[in-house]
Amino acid sequence: MGIRDQNLEAVNQVLATFSIKQTAGVDDLNDSHIGKAVKLTGNNQIGPTTDGSKVLGKLVGLTLTDADNGKRVATVQIAGIMILPITTTYPTIGDRIVGGASGTVKQAPVLTGYDPAGGNIARGMVISVNGTVDCTVVL
Repeated sequence: MGIRDQNLEAVNQVLATFSIKQTAGVDDLNDSHIGKAVKLTGNNQIGPTTDGSKVLGKLVGLTLTDADNGKRVATVQIAGIMILPITTTYPTIGDRIVGGASGTVKQAPVLTGYDPAGGNIARGMVISVNGTVDCTVVL
């Protein structure tokens, strides 16, 4: 009997539902964003991460597809182990992350002698990196 593959993304998963931020009446998230990193944009409202933003979690589902009419609601994994797409500066094992452009994450910046008001924006811990494609994070 061989060694079983691990499905770490199923470990200690915590999901929450959020509204989707709209720009000019159009949702900022669509089917192509599923599996990407998201951030809070307002009260109980999310959108894709942007450069240096605080990561809320991973978009795992939308109530409607792009082809359906109606207001969608997003399901987000806000805790547990997740795989997220990465961009430069690529994180390494043990790093914390912040948002990158268009729903990606990147290595958190070096802190100075103080944290910003409201606390440090870095989240999680990277436990594995897949080249320049994605990383596995514990949030």
